[in-house]
Amino acid sequence: MQGNCLHPIPYEDISTIIKRALSDEERGLGKRSVRIEKQALDHLVAVSDGDVRTALNNLEVASSLVVSRKKKDDVLIDEGVMLCIQDLEIALQQKALRYDKNGEEHYNLISAFHKSLRGSDPDAASYWLIRMIEAGEDPLFIGRRMVRFASEDVGNADPNALNVALNAVNAFRFLGHPEGDLSLLQAAVYLATAPKSNSLYQTEKQVSQIVQKTGSLPVPHHIRNAPTHLMKDLGYGKGYLYAHDYQDGFIPQTYLPKELEEQIYYVPTQRGYEKIIKQRLDKWRELRKKKTSGR
Repeated sequence: MQGNCLHPIPYEDISTIIKRALSDEERGLGKRSVRIEKQALDHLVAVSDGDVRTALNNLEVASSLVVSRKKKDDVLIDEGVMLCIQDLEIALQQKALRYDKNGEEHYNLISAFHKSLRGSDPDAASYWLIRMIEAGEDPLFIGRRMVRFASEDVGNADPNALNVALNAVNAFRFLGHPEGDLSLLQAAVYLATAPKSNSLYQTEKQVSQIVQKTGSLPVPHHIRNAPTHLMKDLGYGKGYLYAHDYQDGFIPQTYLPKELEEQIYYVPTQRGYEKIIKQRLDKWRELRKKKTSGR
C-alpha cells in the first residue's frame, strides 16, 4: 500500500504499516527490537501527512538514533529499545536541519559527493556520504548514484568498479541501516581511489548523436544473419570472416555501415586497465586501416 499526492493514506493504515515495519525481521526493523510509544506513534503518523514513505523514512532515522545512542552509552539492547516522543522529535529536528524543504540541500550534498568521488578524494567522499545518511537520505539513492558513477567516471579504467558498487547496494539491501552503511562507504572509498575515465560516457553521447543524425542505416550484408537459403542467395553473411579461425582471434573486417566505416567513438585513456585496452585497439585499428587502404 502506497500513498501519493492525490490520495493520502488514512491514519489507521499508516499506523498499521509502521507497526508492521517494527515487527518485520526480514524487510523491516524487527531485528533491532524497537518498540514505539503511543504518543510517538501518533506524532510520527501526523507529520507524515498521509505519505507512507515519509513515515517509514522518519521511523528509520529515529530508530537508528536511539539504537546508536544506547550502544554508545553501553546500554544492553537485547531486551529492545523504546522509541519515545522525545527521540522522534530529536531525530526529525536533526533531519530538518540538514535537508531544507525545497530540496536544495539534497542536491547540494549529492553533488558534493559525486564531485569528491570524481576528484579522487576518499576523505571528502566519506564525509558527504555520512552527512547524507545521517540527514535521512535514502541509502539506495546514494547506491544508485555510485553504480552510475562506476560506469560514467571510472568505466573500463577499472571494470571491477561496477561490481563493487552493485555489491554494495546488494549488501545494504541484505543488512539494512545502520549495518549496511559500511558497505556503501567501502564502495565510495573504492570509487574515489579508482583510476578515472569518462570514455564510455563520451562514447554514449557521440554514438547517440550519430544514430539520431543518420537514422536506420542498413546492416552490411556480410554480418547479416542468414537462416534461410533465400537470404544466403541474397548475399546475407557472404564474405564474413570468423575471428576465432585466425591468429589471436582477430581478423580485420568492417562491422559498421559503409557510411560510418572510418568513424571511431570509443577512445580509451592511458589510465588503469584502459591503458591495456588502448594498446589492443591501436593495434587492431591499424590493421583495419591498412586493409581498408589496400582495397
